[in-house]
Amino acid sequence: MKTLRTHTLGFPRMGAHRELKFALEKHWRGEIGEAALEQVGADLRQAHWQAQADAGLGFVTVGDFAYYDHVANHIQLLGCEPTRFGFAGTESELSRYFSMARGVTGKAQHSGCCASHAHGFALEMTKWFDTNYHYLVPEFSSTTEFKLASTRLFDEVAEAQALGHPVKAVLLGPLSFLYLGKEKEAGLDRLSLLDALLPVYEYILTRLKQQGVTWVQVDEPILGLDLPADWRNAFERSYWQLARSAPQILLATYFSPLEDNLRLACQLPVAGLHVDAVRAPHELVGVADWLPAHKVLSVGIVDGRNIWRTDVDAALKRLRPVADKHRGELWLAPSCSLLHVPFSLQAETLLDAEIQSWMAFAIEKLDELLVLSAALGGDTASVTAELQAARHAIAARRASPRVHRADVALRIARAVDSDDKRQSAFPQRQRLQRARFALPPLPTTTIGSFPQTPAIRAARAAFKRGALGEADYRQKMEAEITLAVREQEALGIDVLVHGEAERNDMVEYFGEQLDGFAFTENGWVQSYGSRCVKPPVIYGDVARPRAMTVAWTAFAQSLTTKPVKGMLTGPITLLQWSFVRDDQPRSATTEQIAWAIRDEVVDLESAGIGIVQIDEPAIREGLPLRRAGWKPYLAQATRAFRISASGVADDTQIHTHMCYSEFNDILSEIAAMDADVITIETSRSDMELLRGFGDFQYPNEIGPGVYDIHSPRVPTQDEILRLMRKAVAVVPRENLWINPDCGLKTRGWPETRAALASMVGAAKVLREELAAG
Repeated sequence: MKTLRTHTLGFPRMGAHRELKFALEKHWRGEIGEAALEQVGADLRQAHWQAQADAGLGFVTVGDFAYYDHVANHIQLLGCEPTRFGFAGTESELSRYFSMARGVTGKAQHSGCCASHAHGFALEMTKWFDTNYHYLVPEFSSTTEFKLASTRLFDEVAEAQALGHPVKAVLLGPLSFLYLGKEKEAGLDRLSLLDALLPVYEYILTRLKQQGVTWVQVDEPILGLDLPADWRNAFERSYWQLARSAPQILLATYFSPLEDNLRLACQLPVAGLHVDAVRAPHELVGVADWLPAHKVLSVGIVDGRNIWRTDVDAALKRLRPVADKHRGELWLAPSCSLLHVPFSLQAETLLDAEIQSWMAFAIEKLDELLVLSAALGGDTASVTAELQAARHAIAARRASPRVHRADVALRIARAVDSDDKRQSAFPQRQRLQRARFALPPLPTTTIGSFPQTPAIRAARAAFKRGALGEADYRQKMEAEITLAVREQEALGIDVLVHGEAERNDMVEYFGEQLDGFAFTENGWVQSYGSRCVKPPVIYGDVARPRAMTVAWTAFAQSLTTKPVKGMLTGPITLLQWSFVRDDQPRSATTEQIAWAIRDEVVDLESAGIGIVQIDEPAIREGLPLRRAGWKPYLAQATRAFRISASGVADDTQIHTHMCYSEFNDILSEIAAMDADVITIETSRSDMELLRGFGDFQYPNEIGPGVYDIHSPRVPTQDEILRLMRKAVAVVPRENLWINPDCGLKTRGWPETRAALASMVGAAKVLREELAAG
């Protein structure tokens, strides 16, 4: 049997106990310096490389570590930090890095229509393909220059080599780097920058070779997209140029089938090709046919996006024909970077033992590679126990009575087409809602959450571990809700929220109260920067046994005569931000969740709540990466939202919120959701994202975000007013709302008060301007 090699495309960065998260936040608070933060990073890299070595991997992967984001790493590596930040050149590399990621407090701001992007604003952030990871978007202009400007990658290679590890370096490929960025200048084609960028990549690859690196993984995930012809045509000439003096290049694709790019990827002048055999198992034989025998074929056979154990028999059945057909070296790997799964099951002490036996996190997935490699190589004797355990777990999950529920299946079967329709069209609903709420022009609101203080977290944690009784816990949460309501009233906000003090996370909170969900203690994954989320696990049929938010929202409404929004997470987001069962179509799970949320919406209305927000920030990221799959997905996703929202009367106002995604190519489907009000993130793009809604003539009401809540800087009233004037030029004033980009749970109260005061003040000024004509 041929020699097999195992490797991973990337590894979780935060650490087994989120050490990086806590170190970053201490550094940002000024509690530790750069040297201490760098030491935490070095310790984590060493531990993660050792874990890869202990799993028998052929290489450790170097270059996947980042203090905030790997794309931001490349912005510094390639010397293209945006000039708008005004760096003097005397700042440390890390300080510039965090300025790009988090914004610059105290920087002079441009004003007026000619300022397309103010100096101090953080880089735009958006979803990494169809994952819940966010990357920082590179900015390009005709003056963008590229040069080697950071030695961090080479230093980390030297670290790993000094520890005795064989190294495979990893880079984001030049075409993907450009494609994932944005032009900040009218008329610029960012592909035109490729000729200036390639020599820098050549130099980086040459230097890695000089360091003794024999393999470099170059990620080009855009090969899984529907690429324009000029971008496709740029691949061959680019890799001919890079291959001249490079180490052996493993070109890596993931997240999507290659389809029309399959032959191109196989024929590029590189030494190997990695493909995602989880997302595109049907392409494996075609890849084996087209890939020359002298090239390495790396098969992503272990799911890097989900937490279920690998079905070893199904995987081996998929691998054996490929191993027979491809005469070159065969490598086994996860389908993509393990950045998207938690660190290890070893930290789970409370998770249901049966459900836990069905799972594999990053460390366990490395072990799965070892088992598959041995079995495929003919050495089943060395992994007999592991194979038996894997087979038993798969069989037990399939047979478990906890997975399927007859009552849920019956409800879905009884659904009819009209279940996703409101009683009346939007114009009639709008008249009734305006009469009911009598809001001023340009009504102000927030997206839902208010600061999650240490006291709130302490109370929640004490209640969860049984150290705080239910009555005392409720009293503490009601005091926090009262504070949030009083603060909003004092600020003069028009539509209030209860602040969500009782919620740990917008997905986990609901999953904890729905049947069919399980929860981990330490199943953290990075969302962006230091922000980690602990996705629920959907293992079975979903149902809502009891009301989830009604009591808290009704209490808030009892405190004020202003309307208080009920705050829910929508079915697509609950699905997309969870680890989803893989034993039935995702559409079936989505519909189950939609009916559970519908029950909650109806109960909120019955409790006197007249405005309900059903957040769907993940609807765009759920799109298949290939356009051919968009139509069925969007039909299913928008129907699920409408099912959740359509059980109420016409004068109940349904809001939804979406953030950090591009929407212009799905505006008709967003309109088809038929929410009465949609709020979106637009401040980081300087209202650029809103322009599409205006061109489309979006028919319902809309609230474009007027300041970035992910940055610690407090916007001035004039800054917000500038953005609002841009918004009113695009959206009919009678349909326009004023709100922040997103929820405020990550901010502190002082900056929250100041920012919202600026927002409310700007709204008053603009109302006066519009009234004056």
